[in-house]
Amino acid sequence: MNPVYEKLLKCYESVKKKIDFQPEMALILGSGLGDYAESIQIEAVLDYHEIEGFPVSTALGHKGRFVFGYVKDVPVVIMQGRVHYYEGYSMTDVVLPTRLMGMMGAKVLFLTNASGGIQEGMQAGDFMLINGHITDFVPSPLIGPNIDELGVRFPDMSDVYRSSLREVIKETAKKFDIPLKEGVYIQLTGPNYETPQEIHMCRVLGADAVGMSTAVEAMAANHMGMQVCGISCISNLAAGISPTPLTHEEIQETADRVAPMFKQLVTESICSIYQSLHQ
Repeated sequence: MNPVYEKLLKCYESVKKKIDFQPEMALILGSGLGDYAESIQIEAVLDYHEIEGFPVSTALGHKGRFVFGYVKDVPVVIMQGRVHYYEGYSMTDVVLPTRLMGMMGAKVLFLTNASGGIQEGMQAGDFMLINGHITDFVPSPLIGPNIDELGVRFPDMSDVYRSSLREVIKETAKKFDIPLKEGVYIQLTGPNYETPQEIHMCRVLGADAVGMSTAVEAMAANHMGMQVCGISCISNLAAGISPTPLTHEEIQETADRVAPMFKQLVTESICSIYQSLHQ
């Protein structure tokens, strides 16, 4: 058996022994956004340390656990803290949690992150709906023998962030008068913030926001047939655009400031997506 798939199955069996809950949607919370999980109707919590062979997040502001419960009537599993490539894990370990949530039953993956704004006119605190990504600077999570049990060898990536889900989120933001930009996310390795020259390169390539996560998770989810959507919280202006040095504290402060609006946008979007899938 493919060792990557074997490890995934072991994690899945470990979870099933402890948790009897089937989510329909999966949500990954980015830096500074983890408190959202505390606001849902929680049915169960599972620390990453309790899952055999599971990669454990070491990033600041990441609690490192799955939260199972309901966003209004929608059964969800939430990653309160993700695993990053910069922590030293293999890319297959980085996307293992995404694949695991898909195996649990989640049909939709809702991604969030804190990112640096590149797009002209962006300000810290803006929300950006992701309509595409660039991953040329990080290894594909699909490198190596294909896991046929999950998906095909050469998956199509033309609509990773499903246009149908994006329309639902845009309509939701409009309904609740929440300003929402739209653009392309580029994933770099981190953990260092980018140089002004790298940001210039990202802008030339067509990126609107930059970060250290998200895109590879979207690729892995798309590979296994999950529908994907994503929102970036613009926590700071990227290097060369911002007049001040970048700090993790700035990201946390911005996330805290916009948390109420973010919570409303995510909650209402999840409910709207769920309704659209069950019509």
